[in-house]
Amino acid sequence: MGCCSSKNGDSKANRIARWRSTGIVALRDSKLKVFPREVLELDRSVRTLDLTHNKIVDIPVEVSKLVNLQRLIFAENLIERLPMNMGKLQSLKVLTLDGNQITTLSDELGLLVRLERLSISGNLLTSLPETIGSLRNLLLLNVSNNNLKNLPESIGSCFSLEELQANGNSIEDLPSSICNLIHLKSLCLNNNNVHQIPHNLLKECKALQNISLHDNPISMDQFQQMEGFQEFEARRKKKFDKQIDSNVMIGSTGLDEGLDL
Repeated sequence: MGCCSSKNGDSKANRIARWRSTGIVALRDSKLKVFPREVLELDRSVRTLDLTHNKIVDIPVEVSKLVNLQRLIFAENLIERLPMNMGKLQSLKVLTLDGNQITTLSDELGLLVRLERLSISGNLLTSLPETIGSLRNLLLLNVSNNNLKNLPESIGSCFSLEELQANGNSIEDLPSSICNLIHLKSLCLNNNNVHQIPHNLLKECKALQNISLHDNPISMDQFQQMEGFQEFEARRKKKFDKQIDSNVMIGSTGLDEGLDL
């Protein structure tokens, strides 16, 4: 018994030593029901924490001790809420929370000012905090498959945003501030209730190459009559031609790339 205990202890010690030296804690598909407390002992050593596809319900408040954390991935768990003090993770660049049971995001989200990618699809969100506008370095926002009825006006302050995915919600209108997103390249709003989009969108968002609006009560005629449509269409075709010239593999939905109503 003593031998086995020692062996297990050595195994755990080796694992922690490896985590500490690499800065990467990867525990995907580990059948965990609780957050592994030994990770918290690593303190400033952890840069990536991946706990995808477990059965974790709660993230401990002490996760805020991992102040050098850059990538936090909790996809496919049973998490209902984020802990207080998440805003202390000032080095965080990637936060992935897809496929959980999160109903709300606190205002503290806006403190994660270095965040570049936020993906929280497949949850139970009914709204996003106005503080999301403080995420000036955000490149990707994925809030697909939630229960959102709108996007906050402050989203127009996410000036670096290049890709916005909000498929599978109940969104009816887009805030006028979305026209401020001059770096936006892709806007995906399939399966919503969008009946109109800001009339200046195509004119102001000069980087926009792809709009996807499948299964919304908006017509192609409405879209084509918008100011800036011809310029948008030229960008869309240029992107598509470049894909062809680069011998990019086009899948079954490849021809839907770009304007998709």
